[in-house]
Amino acid sequence: MRRLGWLAVLVFVCVSLGQAVSLPAQPVAGEELQISHGEIGRYGGRLVVAQKSEPKTLNPVLALDAPSREVMGRMNADLIHINRDTQQTEPALAQSWKVSPDGRVFLLQLRHGLRFSDGQPFDADDVVFSFQVYMDAKLNSPQRDMLIIAGKPIAVEKAGPYAVRFTLAQPYAAAERLFDSVAMLPRHLLEKPYRDGKFESVWSISAPPAAIAGLGPFRLKEYVPGQRLVLERNPYYWKADRNKNRLPYLDEMVFLFAGNEDAQVIRFQAGDTTVLGRVGAENYTLLSKDAASRGYALYDLGPSLEYNFLLFNQNDLTGKKLEKLAPAQSWFTNLQFRQAVSLAVDRNAIVRLAYAGRAVPLWGNVSPSNKLWFDSALPRPARSVEKARELLKGAGFSWRGDGQLLDPKGRAVEFTIIASASSAQRARMATIIQDDLGKLGMNVHAVSLEFRALLDRVFQTYDYEAVIMGLGGGDADPNPEMNVWLSNGSTHLWRLGENKPASAWEAELDQLMQKQMVERNHSKRKQLYDRAQQIIGQNLPFIFLATPNVLVGARSDLGNVKPALLEPNLLWNVEELYLRAATGGGR
Repeated sequence: MRRLGWLAVLVFVCVSLGQAVSLPAQPVAGEELQISHGEIGRYGGRLVVAQKSEPKTLNPVLALDAPSREVMGRMNADLIHINRDTQQTEPALAQSWKVSPDGRVFLLQLRHGLRFSDGQPFDADDVVFSFQVYMDAKLNSPQRDMLIIAGKPIAVEKAGPYAVRFTLAQPYAAAERLFDSVAMLPRHLLEKPYRDGKFESVWSISAPPAAIAGLGPFRLKEYVPGQRLVLERNPYYWKADRNKNRLPYLDEMVFLFAGNEDAQVIRFQAGDTTVLGRVGAENYTLLSKDAASRGYALYDLGPSLEYNFLLFNQNDLTGKKLEKLAPAQSWFTNLQFRQAVSLAVDRNAIVRLAYAGRAVPLWGNVSPSNKLWFDSALPRPARSVEKARELLKGAGFSWRGDGQLLDPKGRAVEFTIIASASSAQRARMATIIQDDLGKLGMNVHAVSLEFRALLDRVFQTYDYEAVIMGLGGGDADPNPEMNVWLSNGSTHLWRLGENKPASAWEAELDQLMQKQMVERNHSKRKQLYDRAQQIIGQNLPFIFLATPNVLVGARSDLGNVKPALLEPNLLWNVEELYLRAATGGGR
């Protein structure tokens, strides 16, 4: 046994020494690095994160799922960044910007001498190319909706090797925030596939590392399907600490594919992972018992900006060969049916049972923790099964002798709610709602699906009846939600692919969202967005359920940890994170 043990140690050491670590490149003349003001760290080590599921893509223009965004956010960078700690904008790839007096023209000055992770230079041509791609209607990027002002794409033109002019059709509220999370793309790698009409197939999850380059603190090193994705330090990253040491400090980031939250927690508790992303309250309580002895810290940041909701399939199914969904859609498109469901759902039970009290109930899309935009006057009707039954009766529904709800054509009301198997909270919400709607005589089935299979049904095939999902959390400002609330938005989930509003209230919502987007007076903008929230609450495209507290964890020896309410809650400043006792390629 002792000899085998020594052999295992020797093999490990050889592997560790044999790994090629991408050391930070030395600064070159004319390179304008951004100086970080965090605690001075040390080089070396790896940060390990367990994700519930695998990313679907490494293409930032097309990504919709959270696992993809979490990985790509570490590989890419934007022009102007929202600091997740202060929630204010700050310089990033653009070191400065000027705004014209009428608020329509932004002139951004880029940092000189920056390089992509493959060593190729970054300049204004990359910026112009990036926005051309994001605003291409054929690609239907989720960022595109923010970049269309008054029905017109933002005009982007090169104003010098390191200067770019953005001209808006109208003034834009909080315009500098629209540059956040719009990753700049390497023209030298992507222009040809874009011109050839092959952009949608580039940078898949299995793409070779050499084919991908970004401006984030890390770059792709390895992908092992079903197991892990490994990033290594970008040696050309454009930030440095106060001692002029180029960031990031860490050698590597490893994303493990855990499968579900319980597996994430087990790995964190065992010390296999360095940080723990959002977890449920029960696991948070479980972890709290051993935090000190196992060397990690936990953080409860209060209600998040995310909203969880029940979504009914109201899509146009023409040509989809889904005639089986027609009866259910006749119920789902009935406002009184949706109002009845909303009244029957026990939100307090969801908070208590799905979140162990570490959440707040919701009746709208804005969390009460979003102090600037929350509409305190929005109605929050108490749960009432009796009022729900009255609404159904008024809509022509009736009940059989055994209590089964029948629609106006005498068909039994029966449908399935799907939820992600990787989210214990959403799966539990589905079960709670199943019981709640059973009190109305609805025969509801709760089914858990693998996350990517669920996304495929919602966004591609439309083969579902109802689903529990969550959105929000990236910014407190309303504008990143344009792709949800505009009728032609790429995340307009209840009727995807609309070319024009399907109803009068959607048309009014379109107008309100477009008006608030260009209104620069905060008080007037707040009135417009309050009205938008009221229309959403009255028409219930989503049945809003709850927003959970942000519960995260990190190893106690991880430096510069600054948990934030905005996503990504722990990894937003990953370039500053360091291990106080770093090992494995440190220097």
